[in-house]
Amino acid sequence: MTLAVFLVEALPSGEEFVLDGPEGRHAATVKRLRVGEELVLSDGSGVLARCSVVAVERDALSLRVLERTVEPEPAPRVVLAQALVKGDRGELAVELATEAGVDGVLPWRASRCVAKWEDGPRGAKALGRWRSTVREAAKQARRSRVPFVDEPVSTTQLSHRVSSSALTLVLHESATERLADVPLPASGDVLLVVGPEGGITPEELDALRSSGARIVRLGPTVLRASTAAAVALGALGVLTSRW
Repeated sequence: MTLAVFLVEALPSGEEFVLDGPEGRHAATVKRLRVGEELVLSDGSGVLARCSVVAVERDALSLRVLERTVEPEPAPRVVLAQALVKGDRGELAVELATEAGVDGVLPWRASRCVAKWEDGPRGAKALGRWRSTVREAAKQARRSRVPFVDEPVSTTQLSHRVSSSALTLVLHESATERLADVPLPASGDVLLVVGPEGGITPEELDALRSSGARIVRLGPTVLRASTAAAVALGALGVLTSRW
């Protein structure tokens, strides 16, 4: 069984470290780690420290660092452009995508999105929920890297990202090309675009295609906006042998 991962702002530079705050409380009171057990600290950017528990307080652990490792950057990097989804289905989408191995998320303000995320406190709160969901999902999956979640983008901004990516794949039910038949780059960003519940408009498809995107489908069925990314990421993981 792999060791539990706890996220910290900065990894210890010495051989001793006190894990406190919310992570320390979770380790001591929820995980109930005891002296002699081991855990992994991560800064969320691929740097890990394997530690042994040397003392347990009510809401903190004293640790001894046993080993430090650095996991290399993934290649290619997979970034999900996820159209905004109403309610907790948006959080489900990014949670599943994180567990499936995505490296970053772009919230997309597509034309047919029910959720709007207007600028201001409400939009910032919704973005914060996505970021918190991704962070917790990365911990659950025991990933060394926490995927980034950027500010929401318009279709014009997304088209610019398409132009700068090594490959862009837009999932759409009208496509004749299968995702499994597309050769993947060895490096750079693979941008995976998932539309909203109401679908991607013809104008949006044209804009993305004109910027270099390839329109693909997973199979004969149509998936929900909240689950399509995770299924596609599973397929990409098999193709790249990353997971």
